Amino acid sequence: MTAQPDTPVPVGRSWTTGRLAEVDHVGERLVRIRLEVDERTDHVPGQHYVVRLRAEDGYTAQRSYSIASDPVEPLVELLVERLPGGEVSGFLHDDARAGDEVELRGPIGRWFVWTGGQRALCVVGGTGVVPAVSMLRYARRLGRADRLTVVAVGRTWDELPYADELAASGALVALTREDRGGRYGAPPSPREVAPLADGVQRAYVCGSAGFASFATRLLGEVGVRSDVVRVEQFGATG
Repeated sequence: MTAQPDTPVPVGRSWTTGRLAEVDHVGERLVRIRLEVDERTDHVPGQHYVVRLRAEDGYTAQRSYSIASDPVEPLVELLVERLPGGEVSGFLHDDARAGDEVELRGPIGRWFVWTGGQRALCVVGGTGVVPAVSMLRYARRLGRADRLTVVAVGRTWDELPYADELAASGALVALTREDRGGRYGAPPSPREVAPLADGVQRAYVCGSAGFASFATRLLGEVGVRSDVVRVEQFGATG
């Protein structure tokens, strides 16, 4: 699939079935799952799926997860962070096995998407890097890597999801609690980000509420207009 800037963004409105093809634990708090999706609708980078679990008595729990995969990859890739008391994340960490089935609805979202046409800058933190990973994979495949720049923020290299892939793709990896590659541990500064914001037509922010506040303020300080900034923020709800 190659979505163009004016192409309508597809949205999956019905529930379907996803079979876990791969379950890979990444450290103690993250698990990467890849799913085969029945009657799949191709996504656009930036969209997400809702994962729903159903107990034998009919009780359900659900949670949204951003998509990391390129639209043409045969499996849909999601990254799940284990949250204290999280029903969905707890199951996917502790009990899920390859071959298990979950209910899925998606892809969802028309606002936080990148179709490859606009010069874009992503400022993302923690597990908020996931939609940027999908955008980077998409950009590489289309030969449009020059139109997408990513600033990925994490506390340490080991804690930042997809750190190796982000760095290999040319992202500015800003670690706040680790010195690495000649950069001291600190949040990204206006001096670092300003050269990356030149000519930006769209900016994406994804991370916790606190990170989103920091990132939107940073973008304003380097001259990115607020009306081109799109924000996705999340909290510990499942």
